[in-house]
Amino acid sequence: MIKLRNVSKLYGPIKALDDVSLDFSAGEMVMIVGPSGAGKSTLLKLLYREEKPSSGSISIGNIQVSTLSDTKVPFLRRRMGIIFQDFKLLPNKTAFENVAYALRALGAEEFEVERRVAGALKLVGLLERAHSYPKQLSGGEQQRVGIARAIVQGPPLMIADEPTGNLDPATSLEIFQLLERISQRGTTVLVCTHNQKIVEQMNKRVVVLEGGRVAADMAQPDHAALSAFKLFQSDIS
Repeated sequence: MIKLRNVSKLYGPIKALDDVSLDFSAGEMVMIVGPSGAGKSTLLKLLYREEKPSSGSISIGNIQVSTLSDTKVPFLRRRMGIIFQDFKLLPNKTAFENVAYALRALGAEEFEVERRVAGALKLVGLLERAHSYPKQLSGGEQQRVGIARAIVQGPPLMIADEPTGNLDPATSLEIFQLLERISQRGTTVLVCTHNQKIVEQMNKRVVVLEGGRVAADMAQPDHAALSAFKLFQSDIS
């Protein structure tokens, strides 16, 4: 589904990514890990076209992302769900309204909005909090609203950049288990994280970035390898 071929990204003399080639399959959940500055967030930004590669090619399905015209980028992003560490909810709108916002902006019929939003909130376990405002929700509940917003249009790809960075360990595990259930429904889920314990618990494919390069690509996390690469040194530096 997703193919990166010899992708590099330069910011002046700095190589954020250096000759990266990766494939991600439909319905796969992949943990992308590495120390700060390894290129994790840059990789995700290239996928949703916040940035363009300096060289190489990126395709998602039959879409050539790296050469896509700027006018078509919004259409690309409609096929994705994007989850951020800081939730990015609209504070003056309820959970329901936050999830419905994009559908209404696209002109969806109100009965369709009601059906889709209710389904998304039910999936993340927040249907009963549909009329609560962000300030009335815990951090974990706000992130669940963010996930509901990301999946409400049924995207084939979900991208999450440090989705549990502000959450406690128990809530973080719940969020990752929710993302796993979403991937089991056929959505490709790519997650950047520093959380070593959760990486080990989830037992998914792990892509290790170090210095902008793919240092390892493991079908399942190798605990010794994770330690050897010192992936999480930024947490204690």
